[in-house]
Amino acid sequence: QVQLVESGGGLVQAGGSLRLSCAASGSIFSVNSMGWYRQAPGKQRELVASITNGGSTNYADSVKGRFTISRDNAKNTVYLQMSSLKPEDTAVYYCNGRLRTYSASYYLNDYWGQGTQVTVSS
Repeated sequence: QVQLVESGGGLVQAGGSLRLSCAASGSIFSVNSMGWYRQAPGKQRELVASITNGGSTNYADSVKGRFTISRDNAKNTVYLQMSSLKPEDTAVYYCNGRLRTYSASYYLNDYWGQGTQVTVSS
């Protein structure tokens, strides 16, 4: 099995910063990409940022220039540095890993963390 464990959420004032971490562990054959999604109350889950094994990144327009995603391939860990936070960034942030396991190495599957709450006060 695969586990994704997030950490680093919390309460911060507008304009502040937070750093989220997510470590993937278990029977991992290879990781294709990792990323962060968020879901605010009453809204659909949306992509925040993603990073491929080769380091290519993708960001939602709403976070470009404020958030930075990075990855430690050796540790199967992804980070999200969030700066200049706004109240509209308040959401549960979920880590995603698109990867292959040893038992099914031909298939790419999505795995999710349990979510971490980020609250930005005005």
